[in-house]
Amino acid sequence: MPSLTDVQQAVERGDHDEVLRLTDAILAELPGDDAAHELRARALLALGRLDEAERHAADAVRLDPDEIRYRELLANVLSRRGAHRDAAAEYGRLSRNDPRQPDWTVAEARERIGAAQASMGVEAARRAVRLDASNGRARLTLAQALARTGDARGALQAASRAAELLPGEPAALEALADALWLADRDTLAFDRFRALAAEVSGADRDRVLGKARALYRQRAGLIGRAIAAVRPIFELAFDRGWLSVSP
Repeated sequence: MPSLTDVQQAVERGDHDEVLRLTDAILAELPGDDAAHELRARALLALGRLDEAERHAADAVRLDPDEIRYRELLANVLSRRGAHRDAAAEYGRLSRNDPRQPDWTVAEARERIGAAQASMGVEAARRAVRLDASNGRARLTLAQALARTGDARGALQAASRAAELLPGEPAALEALADALWLADRDTLAFDRFRALAAEVSGADRDRVLGKARALYRQRAGLIGRAIAAVRPIFELAFDRGWLSVSP
């Protein structure tokens, strides 16, 4: 039977298929080996096999409920699978067990937002800020949660502080633009979206462009709405700086 040392060596090589082969052999002999369940779950997570990863992470937690590493892994798998409420509950349990650890509280807040529980996200993010007022991620998550609840003033305050604490961080800059839009400071928000769109790519750029189009469509006249209706035309004009939003 292979040993956990063999599995760990495969982990270090990044050989996920070998990790699965070795842990399969170990668990056939020792189904109660929590460490083997953990390593198998991590390999399955890396391979995107999320349902199986959740099952083995849950087995590791069941076998050793006090091992923080297992609970954090389970929360991560749940988050990746889109089970945000369950992930938030796991992160919340971790943060209650160690209230001095702000990262878990921030993670709980993010998952609450993902689960459309914005008010609970605000509560969790405020706890994280109280733990560490200089934690930029906590401020950012608070800004995002407050924006979801429609609190323009609070979101703008939190986003401005997050942008100071996380200079150049695209997510913080986007949260600030969102807060400005929510606060009806549309001209500045539109300019922020344009600056950010030039810095990001892929899905992030698509999301920022979508927000800029929605904002422009709200404020534009008939011709402007026609431009916004055709993405390639809007994108060209937007990138060239031909479009603006009046105060």
